[in-house]
Amino acid sequence: MRITPPAPVRDANAGAGGSLGNLPEWDLSDLYTAPDAPEIARDMAWLETACADFAADYEGKLATLDAAGMLDCVHRYEAIDRTSGRLMSYAGLRYYQNTVDAERAKFMSDCQDRITNFTAPLVFFTLEINRIEDARLDALFAADTGLARYKPVFERLRAMRPYQLSDELERFLHDQSVVGASAWNKLFDETIAGLGFEVNGEPHGIEGTLNFLTDPDRAKREAAAHALADVFGANVKTFARIHNTLAKEKEVEDRWRKMPTPQTGRHLANHVEPEVVEALRNAVVAAYPKLSHRYYALKAKWLGLETLQVWDRNAPLPIEDPKEVDWDTAKATVMTAYADFSPKMAEIAEPFFSRGWIDAGVKPGKAPGAFAHPTVTDVHPYVMLNYLGKPRDVMTLAHELGHGVHQVLAAGQGELLASTPLTLAETASVFGEMLTFRKLLEGAKTQAERKTLLAGKVEDMINTVVRQIAFYDFECKLHAARQAGELTPEDINALWMSVQGESLGPVFEFMPGYETFWAYIPHFVHSPFYVYAYAFGDGLVNALYAVYEESGDSFQDKYFEMLKAGGSKHHKDLLAPFGLDASDPAFWDKGLSMISAMIDELEAMED
Repeated sequence: MRITPPAPVRDANAGAGGSLGNLPEWDLSDLYTAPDAPEIARDMAWLETACADFAADYEGKLATLDAAGMLDCVHRYEAIDRTSGRLMSYAGLRYYQNTVDAERAKFMSDCQDRITNFTAPLVFFTLEINRIEDARLDALFAADTGLARYKPVFERLRAMRPYQLSDELERFLHDQSVVGASAWNKLFDETIAGLGFEVNGEPHGIEGTLNFLTDPDRAKREAAAHALADVFGANVKTFARIHNTLAKEKEVEDRWRKMPTPQTGRHLANHVEPEVVEALRNAVVAAYPKLSHRYYALKAKWLGLETLQVWDRNAPLPIEDPKEVDWDTAKATVMTAYADFSPKMAEIAEPFFSRGWIDAGVKPGKAPGAFAHPTVTDVHPYVMLNYLGKPRDVMTLAHELGHGVHQVLAAGQGELLASTPLTLAETASVFGEMLTFRKLLEGAKTQAERKTLLAGKVEDMINTVVRQIAFYDFECKLHAARQAGELTPEDINALWMSVQGESLGPVFEFMPGYETFWAYIPHFVHSPFYVYAYAFGDGLVNALYAVYEESGDSFQDKYFEMLKAGGSKHHKDLLAPFGLDASDPAFWDKGLSMISAMIDELEAMED
């Protein structure tokens, strides 16, 4: 049941500012026209009644329903989910446009409180579903093909059976949620959005300051890095309190549920086996020397440096022609790449640009990063960017638009089946990036331009794979350490640094203050252990793209069918038509070999 707002799920690689053209803003009227629109009051009233009626009609009776009765029950539950999702999508998206606006924050909190209260009577639904015998459910699925379509929904619910608490405790957790994790999430968002940084005497928000880390001027990059460290250091106690509280809250709930590891809940939500994630993590860590260590040693050579500082990690190459990409050019670049793959893909993407489905500009109080939120299946997704005009921002547009296309295609599955597990949710986004990159690479006119493009892509892939697995290891260490007691800011700093040198390599030196850079990563707060989904998606797409290059036009239809499936199939079933299997440890080595091959080409250019 949707009682939390959409959360940012990707760190954008922001770029330079300037005259970028007319950057689009959201038109949220497809959800609601205003916070005081009569439709909001209407839908709130309907939701309150629908939840109460649902409980009155079905509580204590699910095990006695026949197939037709169970299908009707599922349809009513889905309608409730759709309405609550519509309300919270509007409140959440409006809030993320300006997280420091008190009225928007109050409106979202009030919506969250009301919907939490309305949906409290529905807690019985999952509990009773999980008490039905397997044979009884199988008979219902066999009796009605309409109900059988929802079998994956039941399977996901029943995956939690071993960890289910009593009805009373489950209701308590439901009611308590608004002052638990979601409240700490909001504190984090508001704190991050409200931070001010001074770089060379000029004030900036977090997006603009992070953007300086990609500036051609090394002194400006260094100044930005120190500004970030100073402000994060001054606020580190707040961020440490947020992480301590969320990790402890998770530990308490996991302990009561008897979950074997802190990661178990995420794996269950992703419908992925722990051993698959472990194989991915181990493959990436083993590849650090041939990926990040090797690439950054090359980069130090290009920059004429013996060692790299953290402000050099995303520096442009000396041969790179610094350029600002205006919005129209960014749109044309991505849309051409999409259309070359399939006109259908470009056709699905076009309304995002023409109908107010993208909010692109950097504005005071706006949430940092970028995301695509699917809202509900009878509306459409919305994409948020913080577009500042760097080539990497074009790739972020390609990424988030890929999410949007995926969400549009999956909407046909309906509210309960459209949502894709996080591991596969990154497939279309990373594939969209790859299409755009390959299109740009084809158009490279000089060796220097090709080198710049290759290096940029390698850096993006290292950020997506190596950096995210290092993040995952940091989270694993953080949650394990929190079980032993309260963590001081210095404790968390030490955990952060324990993964940085290992993942980035011996060429790096780390300035004093870098140990606090864990503080601004939203994934750790909003979606614990989410980050491995990026590495999963990148490895999967590398393998998919190899199949695409080998199979030609027959690939497109299978690709769109995979996206249309949404959350209705397991990753094994979705990948089988392509001859791929993520449970095979060798699968990940294939994906990582694509990154290694690009570094090989860059090394060859040195000869």
